Amino acid sequence: MKKYLSYLFLLVLAISSKYLAAQDIYITKSAEVGFTSNAPLELIQAKAKQLSGILDISGRSFVFSVPINSFQGFNSPLQRTHFNENYMESNLYPKAKFDGKIIEEIDLKKDGKYSIRAKGKLTIHGVEKIQTLRCEMTVKGGEIKVVSDFIVFLNDYNIKIPTVVSQKISEEINVKVDAVLTQKK
Repeated sequence: MKKYLSYLFLLVLAISSKYLAAQDIYITKSAEVGFTSNAPLELIQAKAKQLSGILDISGRSFVFSVPINSFQGFNSPLQRTHFNENYMESNLYPKAKFDGKIIEEIDLKKDGKYSIRAKGKLTIHGVEKIQTLRCEMTVKGGEIKVVSDFIVFLNDYNIKIPTVVSQKISEEINVKVDAVLTQKK
C-alpha cells in the first residue's frame, strides 16, 4: 500500500509540475521581423512572417529564429536572389537566431507594459555576437506582445558588400521585430 501511495504521489507531482511549467511557456510561430537598408542611392525593405520563438517567463529565457530565405519585399526579385545567394548565403546559413535572457527581474505573469533589455547571442551569417537589445513587452490576457527596434552592422557578421553596390546597400541595417506570443497549453 505504501508503495502504491508513493507511486501515486510521484504521478500527481509529475503531472502538476508539467502543467505548471506549461503555464510559464509562451510561443509564436508566425511573428514578423523586417529590415531596412537606407543607403544613399537606394532604400531596401523586406519582411519575414516566419519568426518563431519561445519564452520561458519563470526563467526569463528565450529563443527566436527566422529562416533567411523567408524574407519578402525588396525592390525586385533579382535583389532578393542576391540577398540570399551573395550576401546572406542562406544555403550555408539558413537561419538567424537570438537566444538569451531578459535582464530585468519582472513578473510577466502580471498584465502591464514593460521596457526590458534582452541579452543574448545574436547569430547571423554564421557569426555569434553577444547583444543587448531594448524591447517593449505588453502582457495582456494570456498574450505577450514584444516589439524591438535595433541596428545590425554588416561588418560585425562578416557580410561583405562589393564596392560596386556600396552606395545602394547600407552598412547599418535597421531591424524591427513584432511578435505576439501565446501561452503554451
